Amino acid sequence: MGEIKTILDVDGGIGQVAVERALAEVRAGRPLIIKAGRSHLLMICVEALDERHIAKLEALAKRRARLLLPAPRLRRMGLERTRPGAIALPSIDLKRVETLALDVSARIDAPVASLGRLDLAALELASLALVLPAVIALPVSVRDVEGEGLVRVEAAAIEGYRRLRLHDLHIVGRAPVPLEGAPETEFVIFRGGEGLRDQVAIMVGKPDLSQPVTVRLHSACLTGDLFGSLKCDCGDQLRHTAQHMAQNGGGILLYLDQEGRGNGLSNKMRAYKLQSQGFDTYDADEVLGFGHDQRGFDFAAEMLKQLGVTKVQVMTNNPVKIGALSEAGLEVVSDRRILGRTTDQNVRYLASKRDRAGHFIEMDDLTVQGGKDER
Repeated sequence: MGEIKTILDVDGGIGQVAVERALAEVRAGRPLIIKAGRSHLLMICVEALDERHIAKLEALAKRRARLLLPAPRLRRMGLERTRPGAIALPSIDLKRVETLALDVSARIDAPVASLGRLDLAALELASLALVLPAVIALPVSVRDVEGEGLVRVEAAAIEGYRRLRLHDLHIVGRAPVPLEGAPETEFVIFRGGEGLRDQVAIMVGKPDLSQPVTVRLHSACLTGDLFGSLKCDCGDQLRHTAQHMAQNGGGILLYLDQEGRGNGLSNKMRAYKLQSQGFDTYDADEVLGFGHDQRGFDFAAEMLKQLGVTKVQVMTNNPVKIGALSEAGLEVVSDRRILGRTTDQNVRYLASKRDRAGHFIEMDDLTVQGGKDER
């Protein structure tokens, strides 16, 4: 057993398992312990907090509890800051916590302290779990939580998790799946990356891998891809890409599990609610504590490499995707725009992507086609 443990320690296996268990606890709304040396931090995400939890936390906190918030949320509350911070909670008042974490009109009501290593690991765990990036944290001793059965995870394991998971990406299945407009298509399923979520490479036609391959990195959009939401152009981009590849020598469409620009589906719905109140897509995300884009594309480049791709022609409007593939070692030979229809409901969203994130979208592309759609 000692030999097995040593092998697992070398490749990060034990640490990865601990992080994955911790992620399950976060998503289930349970508290857990992050540790480094003799220091221990108890954390619970704000979205899971209720009066039942508060009674137990107050007994442990001894007026030392803090609310950890990312920099975008602090900026929305009037504090010019580029780093996350902590607000002291002499008592854990649920209404105050929810106001500071979510209220659109909230303002900073106390000094904001810098975060330590364990605090930063707690926010990283919330990010990996795709929950609201707001955490209640309090220092504890081993004796404080003895017998509570809390999952424990090393800060170092959380810090290295994204990098280690990238190298574990591997193919777990593949099969032909004919599509409308692209009948010669194979789905290749990869597992690994953050949270062990499955990622899909859709091989359209028979692309010549010795030549530059047409590729698109498409982040999953449940509302647009599946239900035809008028708030975005994602579904149109997805289908137009597959058809273009089928008619032009084939290609590879990567369908990536990165809903809501990497914020997760529940946070995407929170952002949509804010958009219905007048916020644009980026301001809505900032209210929730997110930056402009939480996605990473290094694992997408790894998928392409495992499929034998070295040179790409990218179908995208997003300069970040182009840069990410190039930085990952793929030769980007060219890039091509891919546009969907514009509607009264998505024209502001598309303009925001152009003006605030530098997407390659021309003014003429934002002319609403066909007026309002009453669906």
